[in-house]
Amino acid sequence: MSKINDLTDKIEKLKVELADLEESLPAHSVRPHQMMKVEALEEEIEKMEGELKTLKETI
Repeated sequence: MSKINDLTDKIEKLKVELADLEESLPAHSVRPHQMMKVEALEEEIEKMEGELKTLKETI
């Protein structure tokens, strides 16, 4: 059960980091490295949410 709690906590932290990053992006002229960071966070969140779903299904 602690694995589920750990994953949930990590996902929430990544979502906060993503929201902060998106708020800091300029309205125009977003640089490629900024978008790559956003995409990397989104992918990490998606991956962890998949792991969390799998863990919950096995319980």
